Amino acid sequence: MADKVVVASVQMEPIFGRVGENLEKISSLSRQAAQTGAQLVLFPECALTGYCFESRQEALSVAVETDGEPTKRLSQLSKDLSVWLIVGTAERSGDNLFNSLFMISPEGLSWVYRKIHLPCIGLDRFADAGDGPLKVVSTAVGRLGLHICYDAIFPEVARVLTLDGAEVLCLATNWPEGARPIAQFVPITRTLENRVHYVVSNRIGTEGGFRFIGHSQIVDADGKLRKRAGEKEETILIEELDLTVPRNKRIVFQEGKYEVNRVGDRRPEFYRLLTESPAPSATKG
Repeated sequence: MADKVVVASVQMEPIFGRVGENLEKISSLSRQAAQTGAQLVLFPECALTGYCFESRQEALSVAVETDGEPTKRLSQLSKDLSVWLIVGTAERSGDNLFNSLFMISPEGLSWVYRKIHLPCIGLDRFADAGDGPLKVVSTAVGRLGLHICYDAIFPEVARVLTLDGAEVLCLATNWPEGARPIAQFVPITRTLENRVHYVVSNRIGTEGGFRFIGHSQIVDADGKLRKRAGEKEETILIEELDLTVPRNKRIVFQEGKYEVNRVGDRRPEFYRLLTESPAPSATKG
């Protein structure tokens, strides 16, 4: 089990509907990241396909299958570079359409995460809700928990992945204008709640009338913002993370006088409403 990992968060501007061109850009950026020592490279939500579709059929026409040619090329790229890749895409599975992340190892496609929380914007207006589960994947570069954009607003997602042993939470997103408070506060908040590393990859540029705000970032398990990108430039953020830190949830400021454990100190018996569906009064308004 690795004790350290070098992660890369790639901020890029996909070209809407042009899977081949996006694949070439992803390949080039992956090579740059690998040359700087990255072992794990995270790309934005829908980096392969673009996001702002106007119909389900339009999205299905460019969506990528798990055994399709783009996936095979990404698998070969991962093998050639000896890196793990996490790439966002519209995914076609039979008649189903998902907003997905493909996790690809040097041995091939390792895991597919399908977005479970769908806001009314872009692809998510037409996609099918992810069929789960929320799952931590044990890899040669750490225990990884994947989620996509709007999923991060729900603290239960990060908590479940933490309880499943996540060391690094990977968030691929398409934050547009309107999401600035999320970019500013949510990644740091989730690390402080769960004592896990948090890697965020957002896109830039405009698409379908939306402008995307960048601010890709890497936050460590102590809540320290290690790196943050700007709003307009394609950027590769590189950082080495100590995986032994999130394995120990006990934080000692002063032995026996000031200690906390934000996972171990929970009182689940008081959280009953979290598991009721729908919770009383939760859908009003």
